[in-house]
Amino acid sequence: SNISSNAEMQMKPRVTELSVRMAAVQVLVGIFLYVNCLLIFTFFRKEAFRRDTRYVLFAHVLFADSFMLVLTDLALLLTYFYILVPSGACIVLCMIMEILTYCTPLTLTAMCLERYVAICMPLRHADISTTRRRLTSMLIIWALSSVPPCIDLIVLLASEPPHFYTEKNICRYEMMLRKQWQSYLRSTLSQFYFLVIAIIIVFTYINIMAAAAAASGNNKSSTKRAQNTIILHTFQLLLCLMQLVCPFIEMAVMEIHIEVFLNLSYFDFLAFILAPRCLSPLVYGLRDEKFFLVLKYYAVCGL
Repeated sequence: SNISSNAEMQMKPRVTELSVRMAAVQVLVGIFLYVNCLLIFTFFRKEAFRRDTRYVLFAHVLFADSFMLVLTDLALLLTYFYILVPSGACIVLCMIMEILTYCTPLTLTAMCLERYVAICMPLRHADISTTRRRLTSMLIIWALSSVPPCIDLIVLLASEPPHFYTEKNICRYEMMLRKQWQSYLRSTLSQFYFLVIAIIIVFTYINIMAAAAAASGNNKSSTKRAQNTIILHTFQLLLCLMQLVCPFIEMAVMEIHIEVFLNLSYFDFLAFILAPRCLSPLVYGLRDEKFFLVLKYYAVCGL
């Protein structure tokens, strides 16, 4: 009796802490989703934005970030409240989240390339940034984002019996990694993507810096803004790419102590999922003068 009452007393602060944490997360997710929806609405209300490559890519990031926020918040709630999910449903959820995880940094990389073309090759910008090439670039982004999870899915389908997909488990992407070499392959692919993205970012930043040094007057101001945008994108990309490393750390911690694992999952969600996705409105929604004016108009209902 004394032991059980002591256990209950120890659990009450923990339950309260979890409730406060989850309430805080829901408030933050709600705010970011509202801002993203307002930005998406602003994008669709102006035809000029729909014809500009950088705004189209920006809207693409907003869509991916919004879906990612909803799905990761759902996965976090399932984990924190120990809700078991059928493996089949969990696989679908994890596949979509993994694709969106790669989609955001790849789209940001495409946006950096677009700024490079606009600043360093202004005369060719209109010819390069066509509607057809915009659609092609987005299809390439989705195709590249789908490669890592599709490999894991094929291995899973080939190695697990049919009853596995009806078993209930805590929904984690690691349940799809049935072989040891899958973890190594996933890590290798993440590092390869990171390396390629880093090379592209460095290349665009150096060339824009060179253009800034050679420019004068209004061109210099425009180039300086593009340079600052690349820096913000780089920071955003680093946070997004850290998300690719977090599952490996969490998986190791989960084997040691479940409470440390829950605390780490909460921190990773805030630092590497919420934080980079709240930078998108800052980079284009608030820093871009044209977009900010239209956004301000609709934010106050045209008053």
